[in-house]
Amino acid sequence: MSSSSLPSSADAGVYRAPSLNEGESNVLKKHVAFFDRNHDGVIYPKETYQGFRAIGCGVALSAISAVLINSSLSQKTRPGKGFSMLFPIEVDNIKLAKHGSDSGVYDTEGRFVPSKFDGLFAKHAKTNPNALTSAELKELLKANREPKDYRGWVAAWTEWKILYALCKDADGLLHKDAVRAVYDGSLFARLEKEKASKK
Repeated sequence: MSSSSLPSSADAGVYRAPSLNEGESNVLKKHVAFFDRNHDGVIYPKETYQGFRAIGCGVALSAISAVLINSSLSQKTRPGKGFSMLFPIEVDNIKLAKHGSDSGVYDTEGRFVPSKFDGLFAKHAKTNPNALTSAELKELLKANREPKDYRGWVAAWTEWKILYALCKDADGLLHKDAVRAVYDGSLFARLEKEKASKK
């Protein structure tokens, strides 16, 4: 390994997201891989917590997110396996845990669908074609609701509201590039690096 590929001391301990052309991983896997802090293909609640803290979420939000995410996704990603009190999420099977009432930007195999992504902004970004306001985000969430899919509603609302809180600009706009980066997980690595640089 060349010295140029090693992290600098400023980057020590900071997660490195795989680039979009590395390996066979689909985009949904790249999105969740950030939370696999030890890169073993399994995400435990402790790792989910660490991931949320790394991107700038508070202790309470990180703890609640870890409990809710792992308890709701674990069994879905472990078909044919018994219940585990450790609530592991298997990264390779994450497509099985895709919730309803979502944007449709991930297909059933976890691949990114550019037309669906662009459609979000074409339909809902009225103030600025490359960003969403809080009101436009609320409209997007309402438009994506599937009837009686209460879990999906809560999951989508939570994901988007956390993203908005972390990434809105001074004018309250959530920019298209930030939303695109959350889908492939590169936003998480960027937020972690920014947080680490402020220490």
